[in-house]
Amino acid sequence: MKPLVVVDADVLGRRRTGDETYVLNLLRALAPLAPEAGLRIAAVTRHPGLVPDGIEPVELSTTTQELRMTLMLPRLLRRLGAALGHFQHTLPLVLPCPAVVTIHDLSFEREPSLMSRKDRIIFSVFVPRAARKAKRVLTVSERTRRDLRELYGIPDDKIVVTPNGVGPAFTASNSLLQGDYVLLVGAVQERKNPLAALAAAESAGLPLVVAGPPKDEALAHELERRGARMAGYVAEDELVQLYRGAACLIQPSRYEGFGLPVLEAMACGTPVVAVPEPALREVAGDAAVWAEEHQLGEGIRRAVADRDKLVAAGLERARLFSWPEAGRRTLEVYREVLGL
Repeated sequence: MKPLVVVDADVLGRRRTGDETYVLNLLRALAPLAPEAGLRIAAVTRHPGLVPDGIEPVELSTTTQELRMTLMLPRLLRRLGAALGHFQHTLPLVLPCPAVVTIHDLSFEREPSLMSRKDRIIFSVFVPRAARKAKRVLTVSERTRRDLRELYGIPDDKIVVTPNGVGPAFTASNSLLQGDYVLLVGAVQERKNPLAALAAAESAGLPLVVAGPPKDEALAHELERRGARMAGYVAEDELVQLYRGAACLIQPSRYEGFGLPVLEAMACGTPVVAVPEPALREVAGDAAVWAEEHQLGEGIRRAVADRDKLVAAGLERARLFSWPEAGRRTLEVYREVLGL
């Protein structure tokens, strides 16, 4: 019997933006690779119908995350005979098997004012515990690797960087015509700095479209009151069309662990304007217009003027990031921890 790796896929179907994108695409990448690597992969989720082919779906529903993490998941791992568990952010209180954890960013440590007090307390207690208890820590950028080392003292040889990829749906259209709006993609919250995006779009004479669930309802209402078009959470096919129809993507985030919308926009042939945040620079390199927050409006005008050059550079840059490669690196970590 092949060793069983159980991936916590509770985010599937829950509109958790980057976390859900990561798990879904990682499972898709692992499915064809696992048999040859001598492993079985199972995904624990409340929506088994969303689990990709080639991955064993295991349904687990619960009323509270506390009950799920303290009691139900440990019992399930034991019942399944899991050889390894893979989780995001935190680990179950008791583990009947070794575990790896993916930590996307440490924004709650670097920019605590951008998170609610309750969430900040929860993350600051359980994330460092997970980083220290896990056999390996996966992360999506060198920026977060540095944060893990500096803030928690996690040694470099325990951290493996597995950058996100770009899904197959995110491709450029044949026309690549100039769009007529500025696009901001991500959950509506202070960390994404959407009011700065709106101000920049207004200064460039273009409307702002915001695609993402309203994590901060008051902020979402304020954006709408000031004239932004709030698209809310959108399905992948609609998101692709929004990228293709935009004059540019704007990313004024105060902190990022990766910046998936930057990668998706470049793959769709959409110019990117962003603040020079370290993780965003890792993703886009020289293929974006970089501007400080107060200069983002001018950045939009530059992106419109240099559109053809930015589109070509972005398409080339996006090819460097692939989910199959992320899956391959992740599988190597599984095998290493299991001693295979």
